[in-house]
Amino acid sequence: MRKMRALTGIVRNRRLKIGPYQLNNQLIVAPMAGVTDRPFRELCLRYGAGMAVSEMMSSNPDLWKTSKSQNRMVHEGESGIRSVQIAGADPKLMAEAAQFSVENGAQIIDINMGCPAKKVNKRLAGSALLQYPELIEDILRTVVEAVDVPVTLKTRTGWDLENRNCVDIAKRAEQCGIQALALHGRTKACMYKGEAEYDYIKAVKEAISIPVIANGDIDSPEKARFVLDYTGADGLMIGRPAQGRPWIFQEIHHYLTTGEHLPAPSFDEVGSIMLGHVQELHRFYGEYLGLRIARKHVGWYLKEHAPAGDFRRTFNAIEDAQQQLDALQGYFDNVA
Repeated sequence: MRKMRALTGIVRNRRLKIGPYQLNNQLIVAPMAGVTDRPFRELCLRYGAGMAVSEMMSSNPDLWKTSKSQNRMVHEGESGIRSVQIAGADPKLMAEAAQFSVENGAQIIDINMGCPAKKVNKRLAGSALLQYPELIEDILRTVVEAVDVPVTLKTRTGWDLENRNCVDIAKRAEQCGIQALALHGRTKACMYKGEAEYDYIKAVKEAISIPVIANGDIDSPEKARFVLDYTGADGLMIGRPAQGRPWIFQEIHHYLTTGEHLPAPSFDEVGSIMLGHVQELHRFYGEYLGLRIARKHVGWYLKEHAPAGDFRRTFNAIEDAQQQLDALQGYFDNVA
């Protein structure tokens, strides 16, 4: 990757538009399975994201009755613009999943052709579809024709290092009526290893006229500015760097609009944000599941805190929601 350039000017709050929907800024929370649930999306929106895309929902209706799917499927009453991601390989089922999502509050449908996970790819979904451009076209056209809301696409640079076909896929997507494209700068084979390939995001931006959203390794305000400048992208999508750090969107937005850095949140502020997040997970999922999901989020929040190693081991053994909250409060009181 080329070296990041020094800041040369201020970006005056680019406001990304997808179909009729005007985002407050160009920063989007990436859909991450098991992470971007409703509590996390609401938190990121509160701390500066312009839009948050839901974790992917399978297009297989046989899976919709599970508790996991039920928690992902209702979007009425959510803050901001509601973008719902669907995944699958059957055009008809994908169209039906899109229609179902719109009926349940989705304002934008996002199609997953970027997930590299084995359990998704073995069903020919996610980034496995990059091997079959004609099937991609069939899926995109069928979904676009099935709903009256904007349809977007999230994908990768290609199947492997010898087969980077993102420019061709992007052109096909635009022709099919896709209204924005998010591109993760890695191939399926790369998973999350190595550095993001911003040259390919730049090439896609130059090849199509719909909004292009850059994704991959955007973990600081300076990196955000570099990626926007270098690729010409219309927006940025941030995933893993927001885990345990939902305020990253606020930090990036402030830097892009003023050229200045926001002070890092204090230890007490991090504790308050984390406690609120854990309480919301308990409310949303119920005590049994909520406290288990909270464990990974707490690990992300505290990964930079040297004294937290022993605490996390104790914390992960707690089986009572109130005890979990008391332990967190005690940790922050003691360390502070």
